[in-house]
Amino acid sequence: MKSFGRVLTAMVTPFHEDFSVDYTAAAELAKYLVAHGNDGLVVAGSTGESATLSNEEKLRLFSTVLDAVGDKAVVVAGTGSNDTLASIKLTQEAEKLGVHAAMLVGPYYNKPPQEGFYQHFKMIAEATKLPIILYNVPGRTASNVLPPTIAKLSQIPNIVAVKEASGSLEQVSEIVRTAAPGFQVYSGDDSLTLPILSVGGCGIISVAGHVVAERMQQMIAAYFAGDVKKARDIHLELTPFFKVIFVTTNPIPIKTAVTLMGLKGGTLRPPMIPPTASETEQLRAVMQSLNVAMKG
Repeated sequence: MKSFGRVLTAMVTPFHEDFSVDYTAAAELAKYLVAHGNDGLVVAGSTGESATLSNEEKLRLFSTVLDAVGDKAVVVAGTGSNDTLASIKLTQEAEKLGVHAAMLVGPYYNKPPQEGFYQHFKMIAEATKLPIILYNVPGRTASNVLPPTIAKLSQIPNIVAVKEASGSLEQVSEIVRTAAPGFQVYSGDDSLTLPILSVGGCGIISVAGHVVAERMQQMIAAYFAGDVKKARDIHLELTPFFKVIFVTTNPIPIKTAVTLMGLKGGTLRPPMIPPTASETEQLRAVMQSLNVAMKG
């Protein structure tokens, strides 16, 4: 399986003031992200406020981003949900549009047993020819796809990677140890990218990549070139930013950061709300310390 790249960003979804999707801004943002260090984009993931997007909006976003950057970068469609049959249908529709891969979040709210996770992902994978990236984020789904389940899923030919956001380096290590050869493990936490590389990870599906993708590329390249000190130095340089973009619920801070840079991040769709003045100033201060160009 060819790699999707080292740094992919889970792109925010720009909204107009009336909360409708700003597809023009989405295309512009996608072009900016690809021009500034990203190998690929995940569209309609958690950071893209997927929970409040309709399937029609998701499909139009997939098409919009494909048109904007599909010849230059990997476009991954967030087609997972807690409804297996609905996820199959959306994945098949995304495949028809020409997306390069699909990312499937672990079913949320339902809290299925591990065999339920296995059957959910297996059914979707068997209904498409797209490469599948699993997305394990227990902090949002309230349930953890455990390493033995991921190892079993990795035997399915088109399930080729996982975005691991459990926060557990032990869990990541076990996935790397037990998964099928060639199965790719992406960090799902910006702050754990370097530690995850050290146990066999291949890169990051990022939030911070909206702002610092080029530095993250340098960090990963340094690590794989054997310059661990340089990689560590970049990691430590970026750590305050990794922290501040979670000063409140994602994607509130990162969408604010995009706007501070003069890009069209747009408003947030309820129940997400704007950051407080204090949160914005914390974000601005860290961005200034990294010499990020800002407007206003």
